[in-house]
Amino acid sequence: MLKKLSVTLASLLLLALVGCNTVEGMGKDISKAGDAIEGAAKKSK
Repeated sequence: MLKKLSVTLASLLLLALVGCNTVEGMGKDISKAGDAIEGAAKKSK
């Protein structure tokens, strides 16, 4: 399970890095990903 989650997160990070053209855009993408992970963590409690 942990390996699958790690692969998924790594894939999402790679797509986010490829999809943004600026440092500011990358920061926004990382922030949105963090918010999504935080929301999922809160729902699983």
